[in-house]
Amino acid sequence: MEESSAQALDRIDVRILRALQAEGRLTNAELAARVNVSAATCHRRTQRLFEDGYITGVRAEIAPVAVGLGALVMVGVVLDRSTPESFGAFEAAVLELKEVLDCNLVAGDFDYLLKIRVRDMADFNKLHGQKLIALPGVRQTRTFFVMKEVKENARLPF
Repeated sequence: MEESSAQALDRIDVRILRALQAEGRLTNAELAARVNVSAATCHRRTQRLFEDGYITGVRAEIAPVAVGLGALVMVGVVLDRSTPESFGAFEAAVLELKEVLDCNLVAGDFDYLLKIRVRDMADFNKLHGQKLIALPGVRQTRTFFVMKEVKENARLPF
């Protein structure tokens, strides 16, 4: 989202964003009623919020355990070199791994922090041995098995 092309958010836009963030399945009519505008106005504003990049998508949240992906694993990755080329190669390869939900370049002890969903520890062991340590430039990984998810996919605080 580019600041120069996007209009500033007013209180109605913020109310639309908050309502959709809380409940993405609202119909346009339900959303309009919640934010106290006409359905046409609501539709126009929602379309603009998509076009300006404030809303990047709408999707269902799937219960991981229900689909056999009960293990959440965080992996810190250290690359052997800190160059744009090594970062680019690593990032391109990570994009191909369906098990990796999030990949973030971070400051601190690691270069990247990966959020991974797998069936169980054995499934992760296979992923680690066959794919993670073979990613371009990986020098070291540190693995953390999540014992309890306290807060997951929280709403943005605005």
